[in-house]
Amino acid sequence: MASATGMPARPPAAAQVEGIDAGETEPLLGRPGDASQPEGASIWGNLTMGTAVIAQLGAFLLLLLVWANVFQQPLIFFSGHPLLQSLAVFTLIQSVLFLQPTNTAEQKRLGQRVHAGLNLVALLLLVAGIVVIEYNKYANRGPHFHSAHAYFGVITCVLLALQYLVGFTMWATPVLYGGDERARSVWKFHRILGYVTLFALLFTIVYATNTDYNMEVLKIQWWAVLFGTGLVLVGITARIQVQKLGIRVANRPPPAE
Repeated sequence: MASATGMPARPPAAAQVEGIDAGETEPLLGRPGDASQPEGASIWGNLTMGTAVIAQLGAFLLLLLVWANVFQQPLIFFSGHPLLQSLAVFTLIQSVLFLQPTNTAEQKRLGQRVHAGLNLVALLLLVAGIVVIEYNKYANRGPHFHSAHAYFGVITCVLLALQYLVGFTMWATPVLYGGDERARSVWKFHRILGYVTLFALLFTIVYATNTDYNMEVLKIQWWAVLFGTGLVLVGITARIQVQKLGIRVANRPPPAE
């Protein structure tokens, strides 16, 4: 079939996922279905679906920049901080990419379990990284809040703690929110704050390039970190399904025959 312009009409599969209304799979950028897990497809495909490839390039670049530069220097106790924190951020990016395209109830249940498991791993890594830097400051009597990276780190930790608390209680004790239905209505705010928190984590990494440890030891270039962060932001933001944020999107009319 062709459209009125003579161009081939878009296949139905591109406009909607099987059994799912196209308006419910509208990504922030792109067409309906561009970032939606097809029914029966493996959840592993979510890691590379659509613009996830761009996000993965940025995630691997950030991880490689940190790990490669840390291991080029003599390892000290403080080395654990950038290694653990960068691995935690990488893990959180994967947890978001796994969950974003899920649509059906079955997909969402599996996606939430994977998301929660990866978030738990990331939490343990983050806590370990914080212990490293706090012990190092205590042992060396170093000053706290010595840089923008430190301030962003504290703000991000507060956001993360709130996210973990709300996410866990919505799943384990929905009665705190007035029952299952009301708990589900909070999910959109949990998602929005989740994206804000992830972006705060990424900017915390960018500001880490201005710390004494990086400028004197690692010497990771700020523009390289900013480039990797930009790739992650573009890749993840483009796949946001606006319906999941409570934003109503009118269905697009079918293409002319």
